Amino acid sequence: MTLPRLLQAADAREIPVARPAAANAVVLVNLFGGPSHIDMFDLKPKAPSNIRGEFKPISTSVPGVQICEHLPRTSRRMRDASLIRTVTHGYNSHHPYSVFSGFAGGKNTSKGPQPHDHPSMGSVLQFLGRTRRDVPGYVFMPAFPGHSQNPRPGAHAGYLGRSCDPLFTVCDPKFDRKGTFYDPVEPIGDSLLPALDALPEVTAERFGNRRSLLQQIDSKVSAIESSRAMDGFSSFQRRALEMLTSSKTRDAFDLSQEPGRVRDRYGRHLYGSSLLAARRLVEAGSTFVAFHWECAVENYGGHWDTHQNNFNMLRFHLPMLDQMLTALLDDLEDRGLLDTTLVVVTGEMGRTPRIGKKAGRDHWPQCGFCLMLGGGVRRGVVHGTTDKHAGYPIDHPVSPGDLVATIYTLLGVDADSTVPDRLGRPIGISHGGRPIEAVIG
Repeated sequence: MTLPRLLQAADAREIPVARPAAANAVVLVNLFGGPSHIDMFDLKPKAPSNIRGEFKPISTSVPGVQICEHLPRTSRRMRDASLIRTVTHGYNSHHPYSVFSGFAGGKNTSKGPQPHDHPSMGSVLQFLGRTRRDVPGYVFMPAFPGHSQNPRPGAHAGYLGRSCDPLFTVCDPKFDRKGTFYDPVEPIGDSLLPALDALPEVTAERFGNRRSLLQQIDSKVSAIESSRAMDGFSSFQRRALEMLTSSKTRDAFDLSQEPGRVRDRYGRHLYGSSLLAARRLVEAGSTFVAFHWECAVENYGGHWDTHQNNFNMLRFHLPMLDQMLTALLDDLEDRGLLDTTLVVVTGEMGRTPRIGKKAGRDHWPQCGFCLMLGGGVRRGVVHGTTDKHAGYPIDHPVSPGDLVATIYTLLGVDADSTVPDRLGRPIGISHGGRPIEAVIG
């Protein structure tokens, strides 16, 4: 039983604090595949046509700052954002390892998460006791990284042990011929209960089906409680069961409680539903919620690895991102949660400045972006400048470790803290990264 061990360990740990926390929670939006920084947040309209691409820049609510024309709603929210244009590293891999752990050394060639991996931020926060008794502290949606292809490292706890792994949801996205997402199928399933896999199966078929969700979980909980399976439970095992079957946890995933207009604002599809659930989880008390935008349906513009058809795929992606992200920001602000919730949008790399033969851009970890909003970040800031082709930083380079250190700092966790690896050796949670003071309010 792993989650009970986490709960027991959390009681005995104190959280290292560098400065008062500005944020209580993080929602991290990971654009899996490598979002094109030069086509989104660092356009170069004066560059040659084979570099500047097909999109035009538009003005934002920050004087002198422009972003892509396909992000009009986001442009109006830039007054609340810190935009980092100079994320750079040498980790040329689609593993979201560097995004979630901050480690970008060497090359991870593994086919999936390994016990010796560095832990993700959410796992570190769980290890340090940033959890509550009635809701999961770290949730990863809509499924484990690599679910559309093959399992990938990054989201898991690595050498901190499975007790610090996230609570994964499960999805089976389907598309029609126009590339429109159907409602999610089985967004909550068996892997939502990683610590209870020896107990009777608990399955919930849909986010939006409240009656089915409650009936299924309630019936399973009744079966557990009436069986001898509870007899040998420790107090921490009981706490784990109570957390995963509590009304707060169930309600957070029950989107039928939301007005139809709210669901429409996010979009009634897998990704919009995931971000709406993220807001509900933050509201319930979760600390770290990750939304991993992944799909292998390339013909429909499903992923961000745009080696070909870059501009048509982004014409599909960007309006959806624009709608979902601003719906989340507006929703958090309306509920008084934006000032204490850090929203982060990034990806594992950027794309090449030069456009390829099939109207695509290839991998380019040398330069990418990170957008931060709410949760104690400085507003209306652009950090870092790239060269005339958005190929390399010319000032203020930012590493994945720096991004992670900044997130920890905004949460009130000392970025210089260490956690033990499998041999008990202290390993820095930021891997040498330093907080980016220029974006901390």
